[in-house]
Amino acid sequence: MSEYVKEIKNPAIPSREEFYQALAERHGAKLQEKFLQSSVAICGLGGLGSLIAILLARAGIGKLSLLDFDRVDLSNLNRQQYFVDQIGMYKTDALSRNIHRIAPYCEISANTVKITEENIPKLFGQESVICEAFDNPETKAMLADTILTQFPEKYLVCASGMAGISSANLIRTKKITSHFYLCGDQVSELTDGEGLFASRVAVCAAHQAHTILRILAGLQDN
Repeated sequence: MSEYVKEIKNPAIPSREEFYQALAERHGAKLQEKFLQSSVAICGLGGLGSLIAILLARAGIGKLSLLDFDRVDLSNLNRQQYFVDQIGMYKTDALSRNIHRIAPYCEISANTVKITEENIPKLFGQESVICEAFDNPETKAMLADTILTQFPEKYLVCASGMAGISSANLIRTKKITSHFYLCGDQVSELTDGEGLFASRVAVCAAHQAHTILRILAGLQDN
């Protein structure tokens, strides 16, 4: 049981069995059991990562590893899954609490850390899928190169291109290798006058989350 459930002691909160039975009725018992037994790491908890985490929690993923070193800022609120009263909190703490209000039995490992090439081997253990959701191109490339080299057995789902107000229909999911997927339009970059819009970022986040669910379901082919 999460700390959130313990804290509020609300009798209206369903039991763990009731909670997952409701999901099984939506997703099918066998698929829901696969989700429940799965562990996913989300690297970066901004506009992409915060929504990806919530979408996976809503789907009933059993364990989420949340990694970010940043704090919630006022400028984040146009697209990230935080609240005004969480400004100044570490994103790992704020998002953990928000997820537990949605999925109280999701097991969360929150790591307030800056991911580097040196600490990657220590950060990823049981996760079968690693989701890249950074906004820095160099950090994106570093994570992808390190994971693909050191953890070839893990699935990696990355994002590239969701800035601006171009059509959301340009965002696609592309299978690069057997264990590497790339979501986005692969073109747009964050520049002056081409900001990040919640609607377009959310489309890319949904692509990443759904790709992860398909991987966990054993549907790895696009």
